[in-house]
Amino acid sequence: MNILLILLLLGAMGAVVFAVIRGLHAFANLKPEEVDEKGVPTSLTMQNRAMFARVKWQAIAIVIVVALLLLAQTA
Repeated sequence: MNILLILLLLGAMGAVVFAVIRGLHAFANLKPEEVDEKGVPTSLTMQNRAMFARVKWQAIAIVIVVALLLLAQTA
């Protein structure tokens, strides 16, 4: 069970890194002249999506760490 949780944790950590890189890429390619129908820059929308993805994956990683700690206490 611990091995599965560790593999899931590594996957979640990788997803966090991927989301951070996507957010930095969107930030580096900020083009204020490209806007959607609401007048919001499309790169800003991409940055927000990447930020929320990063927060989601970090929360999942924290839950997995807590599960690992709880399993370590019972052993």
